[in-house]
Amino acid sequence: MQVKSRHHLRSDAVAEVESTVGDRLGVELEGDAYERVEFEESDWEVVLIDGEPQVAYFDDEPFLTVRGANAHEPADHLVIVDAGAVSFVSDGADVMRPGITEVRGDVEAGDLVLIAEESHGKVLAVGRSRVDGDDLLGDEGKVIDSLHFVGDELYGFSG
Repeated sequence: MQVKSRHHLRSDAVAEVESTVGDRLGVELEGDAYERVEFEESDWEVVLIDGEPQVAYFDDEPFLTVRGANAHEPADHLVIVDAGAVSFVSDGADVMRPGITEVRGDVEAGDLVLIAEESHGKVLAVGRSRVDGDDLLGDEGKVIDSLHFVGDELYGFSG
């Protein structure tokens, strides 16, 4: 991915990112340097925290990237999938109800969520829930649209 622009965030922008992500996911972001990066020929916008792409903007909403989520271990907006779903989710597939084993936190339709595998708790993807948290569990149907996953261009980007 070719960088289009890169600039340090002002303290008020850093505070906004930290509070938005912290309130939503129950994590505390900390770093000495926050930089916002935009890319050529891509809609991705990323916040590097001490050089690591830990936050991305999804429809102008800051949220942890897969790498950021694995660094901070969020407690909220977390959807756990079984071993059978791991390879599909890791390849960018949308999430189906039968693969979901647990939902942590208060998820509403339209919310961004982190998708993690159940055996080790590693986050595999970021998605947008199509339904409320109570409706994520069940026997059939696509319920989460994949937005960012292990192995995509954003995951492979290093600051």
